[in-house]
Amino acid sequence: MNVIDRAISAMSPKAGFRRLVDRRRIQILNSGYSGGGANTSKQWSKGWRSSSGSAREDISDNLYTLRQRCRDLYMNAPLGRAPISRIMINAIGTGLVLRPNPDADLLGLDRKTVSDWTRRVNREWALWAGTTSCDAAGLNTFAELQQVALLSWLQNGEAFALLPYIDRPGELYPMKVRLLEADRVCDPNTAGVQNLALGGATFNGRILDRGIEIGDDGQVLAYHVARWHPASMAPIGKSRNVWARIAPIGDTGRRNILHLVVHERAEQYHGVPFLAPVVEMLKQLDRYNEAELLAAVVAGMFTVFVKSTTPDNPLGETVPIEHQVDEDNPNTYELGGGAVIGLGENEDISVANPGRPNTAFEGFVRAVLQSIGAALNIPYEVMVNSYNSSYSASRAALLQAWAYFRMWRRWTADDFANPVYCEWLTDAILMGRIDAPGYFDDPVIRAAWQRADWHGPSAGQVDPVKEVTAAKVRVEEGFSTRERETAELTGMDWDSNMDRRFAEERRTNDLSARTPAAGGAGNG
Repeated sequence: MNVIDRAISAMSPKAGFRRLVDRRRIQILNSGYSGGGANTSKQWSKGWRSSSGSAREDISDNLYTLRQRCRDLYMNAPLGRAPISRIMINAIGTGLVLRPNPDADLLGLDRKTVSDWTRRVNREWALWAGTTSCDAAGLNTFAELQQVALLSWLQNGEAFALLPYIDRPGELYPMKVRLLEADRVCDPNTAGVQNLALGGATFNGRILDRGIEIGDDGQVLAYHVARWHPASMAPIGKSRNVWARIAPIGDTGRRNILHLVVHERAEQYHGVPFLAPVVEMLKQLDRYNEAELLAAVVAGMFTVFVKSTTPDNPLGETVPIEHQVDEDNPNTYELGGGAVIGLGENEDISVANPGRPNTAFEGFVRAVLQSIGAALNIPYEVMVNSYNSSYSASRAALLQAWAYFRMWRRWTADDFANPVYCEWLTDAILMGRIDAPGYFDDPVIRAAWQRADWHGPSAGQVDPVKEVTAAKVRVEEGFSTRERETAELTGMDWDSNMDRRFAEERRTNDLSARTPAAGGAGNG
């Protein structure tokens, strides 16, 4: 308390106390984040209306609109399609390849037994996954299903897959994979599109979060799946939609439905579409691209207007029909490439220079795309497939992008490919097609038999010679293995390569033994 405060307190204790309270409030307001990001008194913060709720209010309540906009950007905006395509091509490519890798130490297996068992599993897996018999619709192989699943995941924020059993003539394994449109997992009794954005539904007293039934402890109890898409017209003879309640795990402990989702908040049950953070920037950039393209087209339409001083000149009496915007209105004109249009008496034109092409267009678009790439964890060079920088800069961009691509590959393998493989392997063992002692006796042994690796396309190489040399050094110094480097560089399997090389070398030696030596007679 300073001298002035003491004087005021002596004259008016109430006023003095108020001064002390106000000074303390100012100290509190200027402490910690209140002086920076949480400040509400500075000019920059006065127009900032920020509010946030739980994951349900922030994500689920906005999910319908986000999905529509992100799908529209993927379908109709080139720059909205690019980042999603980059992830799918690099993380999945032609499909993740299964490599069974049972725990030999735990199972007490020697190397030859493991190799024989792996080959057997690969042959059986190819019968099912390598054909369309794995698809409930009978349209895609398992590699193609991976592509569709990841594309749906990125566009919608999540993807769902059922594992029904369908017996078909000529097919060995009845288990199928049925991918679902994410919109079909929704609250029951949804009448139409307008109600898809509304929440607050319950089922038997339990909370429903857009079709996901949640228990008292926060666990997912079931998914409510509509018979057909809620925004679609009802099939002929059906007056209203119906819902099926599907538990994640059945009574036998087998999986019924797979939910592909990335969580970014606690108590979050639905995923966020991949393009959600940059929807506004992508839409505005798409509009800007269209405007610049149209302006460039207009600037390229070199049209000559002829002004006549003789009223009898037929050139000014009519406009050719091909240069009329509205054929029913003879007074409408449109620009055309190399067109010559006459004007009537006392008619003139005023030409505005559009200034196209815009010299600032490329720099501005690059700056916006760099911001979008930073938000999506995809460098600008990779997103637009433009490697005009130095080797070091291009390689740094590829390495950064591939760190993110590998995350999506791992998520796809963990949430989709590997669970499907485990259920298929269980069926193959039950059918007697695969031998796995102790598989049903102990969960630890079952997990040891189910262990597998998934390999995808290799990373792009800016300089293959440098990449291979670096891989060779890593192997020689013990920093890596030939198996890992083979998968990283080529996406192939080292064991298969060695077997093939052995066969090739043996055949080469046989051919060499049969070929007559230079200058010799030989034996033919």
